[in-house]
Amino acid sequence: MLREQRVGLAAGVAVGLLWSAGKVSVPKLTSLAVDRAVLGTGSLWFWSLLIAVVAVIAGIFTAWRRWFAFRESRLTETKLREQLFAHILRLHVAYHDHTQTGQLMSRASSDLLQIQGFVVMIPITASNLMMVATIVVILAVQQPLLALIALAPLPLLNVLATRFSRRIHPAVLAVQAEQAQLATVVEEAVSGVRVIKGFGAEGVTAARLRVEADDIRRVSLQSARVRSAFLPALDLLPNLGLIAVLAVGGHRVLNGQMTPGEMLEFMQYIGLLIFPLRNLGMTVAFGQRAAAALLRVNEVLSTVPAVHDAVAPVALPDGDRVGEVSFAHVAFGYDGNNQVLRDFDLRIPAGASVAVVGATGSGKSTVARLLVRFYDVNEGAICIDGVDVRDLTLADLRHAVAIVFEDTFLFHDTVAANIAFSRPDASHADVEAAARLAGAHDFILRLPEGYATLLGERGFSLSGGQRQRV
Repeated sequence: MLREQRVGLAAGVAVGLLWSAGKVSVPKLTSLAVDRAVLGTGSLWFWSLLIAVVAVIAGIFTAWRRWFAFRESRLTETKLREQLFAHILRLHVAYHDHTQTGQLMSRASSDLLQIQGFVVMIPITASNLMMVATIVVILAVQQPLLALIALAPLPLLNVLATRFSRRIHPAVLAVQAEQAQLATVVEEAVSGVRVIKGFGAEGVTAARLRVEADDIRRVSLQSARVRSAFLPALDLLPNLGLIAVLAVGGHRVLNGQMTPGEMLEFMQYIGLLIFPLRNLGMTVAFGQRAAAALLRVNEVLSTVPAVHDAVAPVALPDGDRVGEVSFAHVAFGYDGNNQVLRDFDLRIPAGASVAVVGATGSGKSTVARLLVRFYDVNEGAICIDGVDVRDLTLADLRHAVAIVFEDTFLFHDTVAANIAFSRPDASHADVEAAARLAGAHDFILRLPEGYATLLGERGFSLSGGQRQRV
């Protein structure tokens, strides 16, 4: 994904380097201003104006750097969300049978936001690292002893950052997993609110939510304990170097080994080092949250659809009398062990009407699901007009078969848009003809705005029979 945005990220890093150059030059100009203008005979106005101009230029580069960073991060989030959504729609129905909706919603929302936040940090962190490296070189060249004192805490800082990274990663994974569980409970409660109210189960549902909320609080506190154990030390160590430099450098100024301007320059460089070093723990935490989110998103993207298009698909035959359906020695089971259909044979001639009857759980709905390849048969074959359905593209197959589900689902859109759902470019005449065939035209005309009536969530503004006809 990021390979597609190398140009944008490289531009952000380049702008960040220019920002670093501007920031690094200010302490040097300040040192010259103090020694040549404040303590010398130079023009204070000239040096003040020069420092102001450089600071403004650095500010402009700061704005550009952030703009590039946020532009590329939002583009990454958008592309990844589109890729994830498209892959979720391609995945076989059996995957959705065993995957909670809240888990998928969490990956498509909060996990992608974590990844977006990490991409923002790429050009910002790169420019900060370049600034730190430049400042370290300058300090080592100008005042080797003071540089050694100022940078003495760095090895310990690196050890703490490494340990913090190892400890925070599983804690962050646990928090994001619990957030997904909570999203599942909320999604089920909202979707099934009528069932909950019908059975008076508000208290039971609230108890489920309370359990998940307590779990999030528990793992969040564990994550907070890890942060509280490491972040104060990561925040303190850079300041210890500043205090030591102030003590030793002050004596060097009093002894004439350094000018006041050089001391001020050194202190400003140390000040520039403190912010990125203090934020090292935050950067590590950002990276770990993004890594955990990327793992969860990749779990979905790496899942291979079990039902897919044929390698060399064929087309259904044309003609006036088409639509013959045949099941030949079909065997199928949802879990691979308990078979719902065994050696099932059925032939439906073109134009015929057939009712499949049987006891609950005997496989009546399974026959329809197999016909449109929600699942593939374990044995045997299903053919339409002599063509095995596995030799067709999924789009051709599902456009050729109309199916009315037991659980009717309508989208929050107009009546016309719901009828033309799989053919959004269908004309109004086609929509009306389909409604007449389904026996829906008359009651649609009695709706407040006819075919333009906006249906409520899942079409609950209609009766059950009306929803099925639409």
